[in-house]
Amino acid sequence: MLSLSQKYAIFATNFELPILTFTIVAETKYIFVTGGVVSSLGKGIISSSIGKLLQARGYNVTIQKFDPYINIDPGTLNPYEHGECYVTVDGMETDLDLGHYERFTGIQTTKANSLTTGRIYKAVIDKERRGDYLGKTIQVVPHITDEIKRNVKYLGKKEHYDFVITEIGGTIGDIESAPYMEAIRQLKWELGRNAVNIHLTYVPYLHAAGELKTKPTQHSVKELQSVGIQPDVLVLRTEKHLSDQVRKKVAAFCNVDFDCVIQSEDLPSIYEVPVNMQNQGLDTAILRKVGIEPGEKPGLGPWRAFLERRNKATKEVTIGLVGKYDLQDAYKSIRESLSQAGVYNDHKTVLKFINSEYITEDNVAEKLAGVDGIVVCPGFGQRGIEGKIVAAHYTRTHDIPTFGICLGMQMMVVEFGRNVLGYADANSREMDEKTPHNVIDIMEEQKNITNMGGTMRLGAYECVLRQGSRVFDIYKQEHIQERHRHRYEFNNVFEKEYERNGMQCVGRNPESDLVEIVEIPSLKWYIGTQFHPEYQSTVLKPHPLFVDFVKTAIANQKHVEK
Repeated sequence: MLSLSQKYAIFATNFELPILTFTIVAETKYIFVTGGVVSSLGKGIISSSIGKLLQARGYNVTIQKFDPYINIDPGTLNPYEHGECYVTVDGMETDLDLGHYERFTGIQTTKANSLTTGRIYKAVIDKERRGDYLGKTIQVVPHITDEIKRNVKYLGKKEHYDFVITEIGGTIGDIESAPYMEAIRQLKWELGRNAVNIHLTYVPYLHAAGELKTKPTQHSVKELQSVGIQPDVLVLRTEKHLSDQVRKKVAAFCNVDFDCVIQSEDLPSIYEVPVNMQNQGLDTAILRKVGIEPGEKPGLGPWRAFLERRNKATKEVTIGLVGKYDLQDAYKSIRESLSQAGVYNDHKTVLKFINSEYITEDNVAEKLAGVDGIVVCPGFGQRGIEGKIVAAHYTRTHDIPTFGICLGMQMMVVEFGRNVLGYADANSREMDEKTPHNVIDIMEEQKNITNMGGTMRLGAYECVLRQGSRVFDIYKQEHIQERHRHRYEFNNVFEKEYERNGMQCVGRNPESDLVEIVEIPSLKWYIGTQFHPEYQSTVLKPHPLFVDFVKTAIANQKHVEK
């Protein structure tokens, strides 16, 4: 009799191809990840780690995020409210956790991987207006919960994934989370052994008492049980190592198997979490809960090689982040991309945030002192713009490696227009609607748009690189695809003037002819991209632009030392 999980080998004897192993699962399994006690415990990292571990065993995995807030998406949220807005390949503005999902697993997420209460309610209301409910009174249960359940199972049914991991934002007990918890409760009963509930909680250490306290975890599980959900696995966030005695206590009081009480200690890097989870048998526990024999533990060879290379790197390269959001999550994907690029150059990347609001001509040298390269960060709005322009001017005239992303690229263009082309009033139409030298202009199709949410140029677009350019040498191909999130573009009216004076337009969209990349070939590394390359950099496949930028920053460091 065949088990639910079976290993198959595919090989071609005529061509001596290597054996390829994958795992087939009879029915899609669903993993629900919830949180308790406090927010920011790292549900996204745990979800990503689970995905990575199951992927390493040959399973086809996807991860989705359900956020309880009423916004349709985080696209209109201030980064101080919600951190970075991550963009999927199909143009959905999403929570930053989707960036973790992609960086850990290498999968590409879509709009189906990100849901909010706003989208759930909008879908239900649209159906009601069409008459889909045949005169029924629309209620949270069953209509909202049914819509949540439909979306939970959508990817499993459509793409036939072996595992669908669903992370629920917020913490147990939040009013806005209640419909999601009810939906999970129902799904657990409907799916039986094909569903697993994982609850992430906190075990604080009280210094005054010198003790670890499990009571918050007990209360969190009790709260979860009060809505009808019994966790199958507990992941305990802790700053101190938990003894087996503490884990046994949690297991006994929370009705969870001892081997399903996993601790998630503070680690030097988030990329060490999958290995830590594997060492404690998290993936094994999950497989047993869904009735699959775990089999041999995968080696995680490439992942461990990355960690080993990271841990061996002793030399440092300092990169300045010139932006206006003094919050590390606001530039999460950029920070992680630079960190990964440092590893692949055998250096630790030290990031120095430089608030562009406070950069002036008088202090720019002091502000940028000690950096080996800078990233002029993306953003929206007038605040901090002049500081970015001053920084771009300083690095251009002092030949410091500079990487401008989206608005950062636009400010590099504005700076060049002012200080090289001689247009003192050069600006983006976003900042000055009346400037005659609108070197950055709004797209024609954007001029009559009044709704702000989801109306920018979003998602992956093609870009053709000019042969012989620096970016062509970096990508080593002519046609690329990168993800966008912006409303304003390089004004092609000024293109010839820019090129005559040394700033080359070396990447453009083949359909719209919009400029995607500018560079100054005479400098060590002075490149601006209209797109966001950070969205496509992963642990095992770092983005070539970031790798080459950091490489050049290291070379610049050595040049300065001489």
